Amino acid sequence: MLSTLFAQLPFSALDWLPILLGVAAAYVVFGIAGFGTALVAGPVLINFMPLSRIIPLLVLLDFVAAFGNWLPARKAVARGELLRLLPFMALGCTLGVVFLLNLHADVLMLLMGLFVSAYALYSLAVKVRPANLAPAWAVPTGTLGGLFGALFGSGGFLYALYLNARLPSTEQARATQSALISCSTVVRLSLFLIAGVYADWPLLLLALCLLPMMLLGLRIGRRLTLNMSREAFVRLVTWLVLASGVALIGRYLSQVNW
Repeated sequence: MLSTLFAQLPFSALDWLPILLGVAAAYVVFGIAGFGTALVAGPVLINFMPLSRIIPLLVLLDFVAAFGNWLPARKAVARGELLRLLPFMALGCTLGVVFLLNLHADVLMLLMGLFVSAYALYSLAVKVRPANLAPAWAVPTGTLGGLFGALFGSGGFLYALYLNARLPSTEQARATQSALISCSTVVRLSLFLIAGVYADWPLLLLALCLLPMMLLGLRIGRRLTLNMSREAFVRLVTWLVLASGVALIGRYLSQVNW
């Protein structure tokens, strides 16, 4: 049975190298920043599979990684902010899953390219983060974070901006962000289960194959936080993300019949 499942994975030996390295790099970033797996892995994986399979795949891996980050710091979670964001995050996730499973693959590729490029340009350009946000900002933050999380696999940067502006403690903000991303993965996982996405056994097998690279990436990311500033590393990765986003837009435009 396993040999039959492996035969259904349409990857050559050369394909596996960028897939494995892309996933490992994504979880190095996750180990440092607490989000961003799809921003790094998505532009690599989209060369080998549609976005409608990539996001459910990364949700499975994020599920393990997010709980690993949340459990050690759970006592620092700001429950008020968590409960304020959760309903709107769930709404956004639902909308995102509907769009993901119904939009054309080429359109999703263009949208992902625009999304990651816009996020990278924002991160590189904006030095001052918003401060003293009103609680009402939980509505657009939760909804858009959930939407981007389900559609593109990464809404964590919005949660980070909101929580860092609302909470006085970096430890509280990071712990609450990890808890929120954990809840987001549960919501997305449930929605994909209801939609029947995980009836695709080769997808589950692929997630199992990539699990060691996810764990390796997390380990490296946590070690790097001891030897390199988080800001310097995230800035380097942001340039790589921008390059990937521009490449996706270029790939879409090259397929358009002008």
